[in-house]
Amino acid sequence: MSEDRLSNLAARLAAALELRQPPVALGFSRFIPSGMSEHTGRVPAGCRFWEDAADAAFATSAADHSLCAIGVYTHRLQESPAQQSDLMDALKVFGELGYVTAQDLATIPVLESQHEYVLYSPLSRAPFVPDVVLLFVLANQSLILSEATQQVENQNPPAMGRPACAVVPQVMNTGRAALSLGCCGARAYLDVLTDDIALFAIPGAKLEAYVERIETLANANKVLTAFHQLRRRDVENGRAPTVQESLLEMGA
Repeated sequence: MSEDRLSNLAARLAAALELRQPPVALGFSRFIPSGMSEHTGRVPAGCRFWEDAADAAFATSAADHSLCAIGVYTHRLQESPAQQSDLMDALKVFGELGYVTAQDLATIPVLESQHEYVLYSPLSRAPFVPDVVLLFVLANQSLILSEATQQVENQNPPAMGRPACAVVPQVMNTGRAALSLGCCGARAYLDVLTDDIALFAIPGAKLEAYVERIETLANANKVLTAFHQLRRRDVENGRAPTVQESLLEMGA
């Protein structure tokens, strides 16, 4: 998929959903694509790259995720002894709090294959074909996305909790979209992940199909919202209109 095509899809996606934040592309690779630079600086957790990728394209290696033992685990990156120790310490605390039990750990998605680099970019100018497209969404936007999932995949998207980074291997492993409600860690590390925002991840291979469905469903939701608002007003004013009468009043 060409960069121009990705730019077009990103623009259509943002316009249809009225996104506050631009869509972000994620990819997994054994090499850094031509023209991409490696990430510089340090982040407290790998999910922070999602926010940074709204503005710039960059490649990360396991070393860039070094302070995020959970993200290294879910993304199946090469662990150092220090990261393994951090993971065990984190799991011990999670267990003591009753936050993650031994039984829970087996259900957390982990990437099935191992890659050298995780690539991040604004979808609109991604220099690689995305494996996952990540959206920061409100509840009304999630409604449209869940309706699109029903039509594209003939199923409802799973609604996932902690850890937020597990939504990436979930989509990578299944090839299906998923909703993530985030986790307390991601909400602490990402300024964009406010209390009213969730994450929706789309498999890159289905991006075009999703954009087409989202455009149609977003328009339908606008029309139907006006229809229902009209009927509410009429009923509150003492009327009992039929559907046909409401449609005529709308000029449909």
